[in-house]
Amino acid sequence: MTRVRCVGALVRDEQGRLLMVQRGHAPAAGTWSIPGGRVEAGESDAEAVAREVLEETGLVVKPRELVGTVERPTPSGDVYDIFDYAAEVVSGELAAASDADDARWVVDAELLELPCSPGLVDTLRAWGELP
Repeated sequence: MTRVRCVGALVRDEQGRLLMVQRGHAPAAGTWSIPGGRVEAGESDAEAVAREVLEETGLVVKPRELVGTVERPTPSGDVYDIFDYAAEVVSGELAAASDADDARWVVDAELLELPCSPGLVDTLRAWGELP
């Protein structure tokens, strides 16, 4: 079994809305999640967070503190080790970019109505990020 290091970004705007992307690729294509993905060789978590958010949303972010970690099985039977960080927008215009089918800011109530990636809502609740 291989463990694959991944990162995610919890980004809230000035109204407290959470940045969400509709996944364009497996796993969980078509579902909504926070921006994120695999950490590339030689890349720090902070660099990976910034790159993934830019690739998926067109936004430049500054990663901040680690919010939490989670493990998720891969389709091939390996494990994604996901490290989710708070991040703040520095610049850019929100638009679904190369790795996402859609991107938007959502209030917590809207998020609960979206078809989210498996375990996302429960994890965000456990971390105190959702009511």
